[in-house]
Order: sequence, then C-alpha cells, then structure tokens
Amino acid sequence: MRLRADIWVSAYIRRCASAGAWAAVVRHGDDDAGAIFIRIDRLDGTCQLFGPAPAGMDGAEWDRRWICHLPAGSAYDKADDFIAREQRFDSDLWVVEVEDRQGRHFLDDSIVTASD
Repeated sequence: MRLRADIWVSAYIRRCASAGAWAAVVRHGDDDAGAIFIRIDRLDGTCQLFGPAPAGMDGAEWDRRWICHLPAGSAYDKADDFIAREQRFDSDLWVVEVEDRQGRHFLDDSIVTASD
C-alpha cells in the first residue's frame, strides 16, 4: 500500500528543508492518490522535472518511484508546458518545486530508468 500523497509531500518538503533547500507545493492535488511532479529549480533559469514512474516499473506499485521527464538544464518554460499537458489528463496532480542551486532532488534511490 502506498503512502498518501499529502503525507509523502509533507515529508519530502521536510527532507528538502533539512538539507537547506527551499521546497513548496505549487499545485495541490488529491490528498489520497494524486500524481506528484517534482520540479528542481536551479535558480539560473533552468530546471529538471521528475514525475511518477509507470506502475509496471520495479516497485512502483507499492512505493513511489520517479522518472526524469526533463533533464537538468531544461528551460523553465518547457517544464511549465509539460505540467500543463499533464494537468489536462489528470486534474488531481501535485507540483512540488524545490529551489536548489546544486540541483539536488532528494529522491535518493527511488529514481528508475526505462531499462530498470
């Protein structure tokens, strides 16, 4: 069973803050099961965007796993466009923004790639 979205987001924001990065909810989605997107803003006009891994990926059924939708160095506008497209399909999604000049995402080992 997966942790509720609101609880996961709250814990993630605390994790970021404990490492000295600012993080906040930019868009509040469904408390129980909303998809969560994480935008890492490097404060230089570029960002990186992570979103939920497909359910078929290893462990994604019971734990939150992430894939990179936009690589580090992407234009901020490109991330806005991506999120706007996703919102058309899922009105319950969350967007959490992390401001960190080092580009740290704090997602640790939960990032997966298509080959995983």
